[in-house]
Amino acid sequence: MIPRYSRPEMVKIWSPETKFRIWYEIEAHACDAQADLGVIPRANADAVWKAKDVKFDVARIDEIEAETKHDVIAFLTHLAEIIGNDEARFVHQGMTSSDVLDTCFNVQLVRASDLLIEGVQKLLNALRRRAMEHKMTLRVGRSHGIHAEPTTMGLTFARFYAEMDRNLNRLKKAKMEIATGAVSGAVGTFANIDPAVEEHVCAKMGLEVEPISTQVIPRDRHAAFFAALGVVGSSIENIATEIRHMQRTEVLEAEEFFAKGQKGSSAMPHKRNPVLTENLTGLARLVRMAVIPALENVTLWHERDISHSSVERNIGPDTTITLDFALARMTMVIENLVIHPENMLRNMNQFSGLVMSQRVLLALTQAGLSREDSYKLVQRNAMRVWEKGADFKTELLADADVLAALSAEEIEDKFNLSYHTKHVDTIFKRVFGE
Repeated sequence: MIPRYSRPEMVKIWSPETKFRIWYEIEAHACDAQADLGVIPRANADAVWKAKDVKFDVARIDEIEAETKHDVIAFLTHLAEIIGNDEARFVHQGMTSSDVLDTCFNVQLVRASDLLIEGVQKLLNALRRRAMEHKMTLRVGRSHGIHAEPTTMGLTFARFYAEMDRNLNRLKKAKMEIATGAVSGAVGTFANIDPAVEEHVCAKMGLEVEPISTQVIPRDRHAAFFAALGVVGSSIENIATEIRHMQRTEVLEAEEFFAKGQKGSSAMPHKRNPVLTENLTGLARLVRMAVIPALENVTLWHERDISHSSVERNIGPDTTITLDFALARMTMVIENLVIHPENMLRNMNQFSGLVMSQRVLLALTQAGLSREDSYKLVQRNAMRVWEKGADFKTELLADADVLAALSAEEIEDKFNLSYHTKHVDTIFKRVFGE
């Protein structure tokens, strides 16, 4: 991923230096286990640890790979250069390249998961704080983009919190599912390596043993992992789209923080554009872009092929780096989001009283009118508000058919805004607990 959308801690997980360090640890722990079983001399296993504090030469490994056309062999050759050819002769004993590559990839995904989980937790904290702050800040709810009934800004934040809380659980499950390793040798039969070696390596690398591998770890695990990331990306876009709508000039119920000295347009000095949430919408597309290739990677030929390899070399770093950045950016947006309660009330009253139409409808049915007749009475008055800019309550009070069913006091009561917030506490308890 380009530096513009990257954060150093996540980038480091995918650096060549980190990858080769993980490869080394896998090989070294495997040698220890082999020595414990008496398969290789203990002296040779101990010699491998001479490279424990060595910084592997990435350029040298690349140079060797240019000749061998094989990355794992290039690394093993470089390792032998460091510890000595004779000492290194039992490294990789009974193993195949996928034992190193797949186990390493899953270690990296687990580490990336930890950062993503931390990112979601920070976003949850921001959403919770803003939800509490605006628990009773009234705004109009919309369906199909049209005014519906009153809600609160706190409920808007709360539903995004609940969605992200589900995503936190998804990421934790995805991490658990991906946290397996395999050191089972060619085609996964352990013919040339004892299962105890796999158990030792996985324990040292913080992984569970893959119950049954072929020459690769099953890719349904990775498909589920990247699908979970895709859902998180879509949730980020969901929040971003709501903010983008709220920042529209005609709405202006909320807006991204606009810093001193910030410029909104190269041509129009008055502009304050929702550039961060637009950016997040685009980043979400990149995250979801990994889902279909990950699903397609599930199908491999027989015990292995490498059709998945080029895909994962891209989507592993790119998707986790992008989502990590997006979570941090979204958290910053929520923390600094400027809310305009006065504009929320202005928008809700744009069509005077119209958002109370359902209350009047229900009151008429409770007064004895059929639902169809009640609907017609309310709608004919509502249309005058839409078409002529009339006041809804005034129209109802002037309608003899409505007054035949409801008193003026009963009509007046139906325009009490607090009616729509009476269960906010209940919803908050469901979302946030007591």
